[in-house]
Amino acid sequence: MKKMKYVLVTGGVVSGLGKGVTASSIGLLLKECGLRVTSIKIDPYLNKDAGTMSPFEHGEVFVLDDGGEVDLDLGNYERFLDVQLTSDNNITTGKIYQFVLDKERKGDYLGKTVQVVPHITDAIQEWIERVAMIPVDGKEGPADVCVIELGGTIGDIESMPFIEALGQFSCRVGVGNFCLIHVSLVPVLNVVGEQKTKPTQHSVRGLRGLGLTPNILACRSTMALDDNVKEKLSQFCHVSAEHIITLYDVPNIWHIPLLLRDQKAHEAIFKVLNLPSITEEPSLMEWTTRAAICDKLHEPVRIAIVGKYTGLSDTYLSILKALLHASVACGKKLIVDWVPASDLEDMTEIENLDAYKAAWKLLKSADGVLVPGGFGDRGVQGKILAAKHARENRIPFLGICLGMQVAVIEFARSVLGLKDANSTEFDPSTRNPCVIFMPEGSKTHKGGTMRLGSRRTYFQVSDCKSVKLYGNRRFIDERHRHRYEVNPDMVARLENAGLSFTGKDQTGQRMEIIELPDHPYYIGVQFHPEFKSRPGKPSALFLGLIGAACGQLNAVLQSGLESQEKVNCETVNCPSNKKAYQNGYATKPTNIITDAVYSYCNGVHS
Repeated sequence: MKKMKYVLVTGGVVSGLGKGVTASSIGLLLKECGLRVTSIKIDPYLNKDAGTMSPFEHGEVFVLDDGGEVDLDLGNYERFLDVQLTSDNNITTGKIYQFVLDKERKGDYLGKTVQVVPHITDAIQEWIERVAMIPVDGKEGPADVCVIELGGTIGDIESMPFIEALGQFSCRVGVGNFCLIHVSLVPVLNVVGEQKTKPTQHSVRGLRGLGLTPNILACRSTMALDDNVKEKLSQFCHVSAEHIITLYDVPNIWHIPLLLRDQKAHEAIFKVLNLPSITEEPSLMEWTTRAAICDKLHEPVRIAIVGKYTGLSDTYLSILKALLHASVACGKKLIVDWVPASDLEDMTEIENLDAYKAAWKLLKSADGVLVPGGFGDRGVQGKILAAKHARENRIPFLGICLGMQVAVIEFARSVLGLKDANSTEFDPSTRNPCVIFMPEGSKTHKGGTMRLGSRRTYFQVSDCKSVKLYGNRRFIDERHRHRYEVNPDMVARLENAGLSFTGKDQTGQRMEIIELPDHPYYIGVQFHPEFKSRPGKPSALFLGLIGAACGQLNAVLQSGLESQEKVNCETVNCPSNKKAYQNGYATKPTNIITDAVYSYCNGVHS
């Protein structure tokens, strides 16, 4: 039986260096070398999962097929590697301690004193070994390599049990089966303009003092490291210069795997893991093409995101990625206008007129409007006003989760004339509850008690935009995260007034998709389609939104993504693009760019 290979990614100096994107890019690079890859994210916080954490604290809560509410970096892993992870691929201190305490309560430790070492550290190692063997790519058997990202920064007190466990683990799996990549910062001081190595030196010294020795350094900097800087790092950090990689600033994150490839990061990893004889050179043709296209797009499409947490873009990370995937497929440069929902409300007009005017100016100038999910009543009235503006002015609109619910509330108020129509989440005593608490939900326990994970939606109408966008399928499987749902007792009244419920669950009682048939594009969904969008495989509903916003919806509906890409031939039909592709970017793609564009870029366009 082959031995699993492990790549550990740690971070030093400061948080926010991009360990998640680095780990995802490493995984992609190894996958393109012919290896099967899985991923694990370790989060040292005591929470059992990310489900109850504020977006201001932790950014987006990413939802998996099995209903796991996990760290947003698992979204990066899924998007880069095109895999389906499980909740066990996200390890937290809370999960480990609960696991150990449950065993202690059952008497599994036979009366021994339960301690961090060895019981917690053993549990961490056993968890990693067990989860690494679970296939996530749809194939049988375990992967070849497991990429592990340790959250936080070296030196954090909460990371210590994991550091100790991983130090033991490196000995447990043996030399040639464990590679440590340390992501650190090499700042450039404006005063002297010199790349400073001291922060990385201290970080590596701290890491070595904790029992872990880095094999490769991935240095974040504004520009490529000078040779003398690499030599200095090599000398003081005891890492060969060939194993020091620069992750300098790039126009978009799709360039990161290309940076790693160009600096032979895969060869360094293969050398540490004794893998060179069974691997191949990574081509990354599609990624190269996609990154080049993204950089060259210039014709804008403006999407207003009307939300509660607009000051922190990580809150809507998967939505941003899904919009980007769709805009690249449509050949448009995505411009997101962040509209704080509460700034659209009448109270803001009284208290802060400038903010009110600015919010409405952004909303009215947008090509499309997106209202994402959320919890709590702050900004709900602003979201309702945004839905009304898009409906009355025939602006393309996509409402997700709460965004669908506010669209239903707005329709009931404006079209049915039910002025007090509301959700019981915001007004428990409303006489016209359009949205109600799900009967199986819990009002006392928040974590893991929502309707979570992949659920099936059956289309009710054969001739509607959503079914066409999904390729005329009978049903779809999308991921959910909600406690409230459209009141089934009000569906008939809403439908009679013109609101079409085009998608429902298998019982027919839970509303999943709404549409306005006579609107250019007005769709609301109870699920979260952004979680399954991939580079080169954009979410159908996001593709529809972008297509409608830039006048390409008919092409999307008639021919699907493949024909839509052919429509985009003229988007890159310019000398600068042609030159870019002829300089190495015009490789045969599989998804993002059509044969027509490919042919043009190689000088054979008719």
